Amino acid sequence: MRATRFLVPGTTGRFRCGGLLVELQTARLVAQVAPVELVTYRQREPEHPFLDDLLRAEPLTEAQEAHAPLWIVSWGFDVPMLLRRLRGRATAYHAHSSGYGFALPPGVPVLAVSRNTLGYWGDRAPRNPLFLVPNALEPQWLARGAAAQAAQQPGPRPIDVLIQQRKTSAYVLDQLVPALRQRGLRVEVQSGWVDDLVDLFNSAAVYLYDSADYWRGRGVSEGFGLPPVEALACGCVVFSSLNHALADSLDPGLLAHQIGCGTLEADVERIAAAVADPVAWQAPPAALAALLNQLQEPVLLERWQRALAQIDHHWQRLLVERAQPLTTLPPWRLRCRQLKIACRRRLRL
Repeated sequence: MRATRFLVPGTTGRFRCGGLLVELQTARLVAQVAPVELVTYRQREPEHPFLDDLLRAEPLTEAQEAHAPLWIVSWGFDVPMLLRRLRGRATAYHAHSSGYGFALPPGVPVLAVSRNTLGYWGDRAPRNPLFLVPNALEPQWLARGAAAQAAQQPGPRPIDVLIQQRKTSAYVLDQLVPALRQRGLRVEVQSGWVDDLVDLFNSAAVYLYDSADYWRGRGVSEGFGLPPVEALACGCVVFSSLNHALADSLDPGLLAHQIGCGTLEADVERIAAAVADPVAWQAPPAALAALLNQLQEPVLLERWQRALAQIDHHWQRLLVERAQPLTTLPPWRLRCRQLKIACRRRLRL
């Protein structure tokens, strides 16, 4: 299998975020089945090769050999620029959020982290190779998360309601939190660095996640939505928005419950009831186990192995055998074609 290069802008300072951590975890996972290099392209770092240096050292003729490396790009706003620089080389797009507005060149495979993202590119690039490779839960959430304990030996937890401030809506912070505290609930809004997130989530009875406004304001989507799944692994009752990829995993009324459900009063009553009797509001053990099992690293490693093998064959056809990739007509041409067909039918009638 080809060596795989994961492109990230940098790994320190302003580049540290959830998307970077997921990409680093994915690189470590893929390293179990193929040689992996982490390559930076905005910030030079002594422990990683830099994109400009590699492109100068590796002529395009070498990049089109059978075992030339596969480049994986993922940073949404940088994807068009990176694909232009990597034209003629084996590439793939590891698609987290959707909605950035760019079009993919013909033949560039898409590794979608959610069905929501898969459907987006299935519409915009239906002739490109498409794969579903959800993000994996880090093993610590499965090994130390207290979901089983909460179901078998339920008991009070020191935090009634836990909220992570980043991405949380003004509705939750400005209206719901005061109302819950007025109801007498112990509400913690976590905003700073936490050394042990598993321990924090294990300490909460209810977890709130409302990212719909955050992503709507930015014009892109919730790529996967790991925090609610991590909370479920810790035995929390989860109240969440259902935007974008959150709808992939959070079956409302079964695995989680909708936040912002009609009225403030309805939210307060339901959350208070979940704190008073978590077992009655928790996800059914069988449904939760099915969700968590499909996000284990060994399961997703198999998905990556199959996807990379198919991408390897795909680029062998394009670069070595000189096959032509299928193309997609732009929407305006499709509409024109459909209009012509409709006009011809009417003329016949």
